[in-house]
Amino acid sequence: MDSTLPRHVARCRPAGWRLLSAAAAGLLSLAGGLACAAEPKDVEAGRTLFMKATTPACAVCHTLADAGAAGTIGPNLDELKPDASRVAQAVRNGIGVMPSFDALSDADVQALATYVSGVAGGAQ
Repeated sequence: MDSTLPRHVARCRPAGWRLLSAAAAGLLSLAGGLACAAEPKDVEAGRTLFMKATTPACAVCHTLADAGAAGTIGPNLDELKPDASRVAQAVRNGIGVMPSFDALSDADVQALATYVSGVAGGAQ
């Protein structure tokens, strides 16, 4: 206990510091989430890639409500809720009957992965 403070202040100080520390951690977490949020142009680029800019288009095989896609060959992405890294890996390497999309640039893969995971509710 700190002998320079009155006894009741010294007892309360640790709880106050824990509260302040928790508040600071929450703000940092919020700031980090905002920094990672997709820009509207990136969302539109991802949607365009999903709907028609890939061959075959992702929407032909997958269901994704935001894109109005109701494919039944691949998994329903709204139910699967894949994170961005899982989407990027599947796009790059293919999985099951899904082909790899080697012709896509890294930026396109990232835009597509961010879009799908964002609208399907997966982690970024």
